[in-house]
Amino acid sequence: MNIFDQTEPLKLGPYLHVADTGLRLLSVFDDLKYDRSDADMLSPAMRRHVVQRLEKLGYRQTSGTVVKHGQSGICGLMPKFHALGASPFDITRYAPRQAQDFYILTPTQTACQFIDNYPLDEAVERVKALIEKQPINLLRLQDFLEHKPAHQEFLPAVGHLKYVQRVAVQSDPLRSMRALK
Repeated sequence: MNIFDQTEPLKLGPYLHVADTGLRLLSVFDDLKYDRSDADMLSPAMRRHVVQRLEKLGYRQTSGTVVKHGQSGICGLMPKFHALGASPFDITRYAPRQAQDFYILTPTQTACQFIDNYPLDEAVERVKALIEKQPINLLRLQDFLEHKPAHQEFLPAVGHLKYVQRVAVQSDPLRSMRALK
């Protein structure tokens, strides 16, 4: 089953979010509060949740980082970061995928993909929409913005996004969510 080509959004539960159909990104809820030094990676509990939810749709875990749909062969890739302190912008660098495959990322990694792949206004709107469903580690994201034009243009939006996130985590349904254990 291709979860990105559905006419109706799939009900994947509150912890999984089809974040972008064009970039083929599935985001997994992480937490409501962050410290800039938090490791930005899919925890074992997040990976387990992904596997359990996608099994119901015909996917099977074929390795620690891949779930594969039995009939279509579509793979969901859960890239590993390669070094402590690695940039969330680089998470997909060492995990090439086929055109039909998709990435399973943390919300912060998903936001980084938006910044790198969309014009400024669209990236800000997509990050804002993501925050309302799954908060991101804005301080970590800010720390890893590079000196390239797209990143420097995005930097002033971080202040506004901090406000958007503060409001979102204090409101339903986010305020009652907890990290997966």
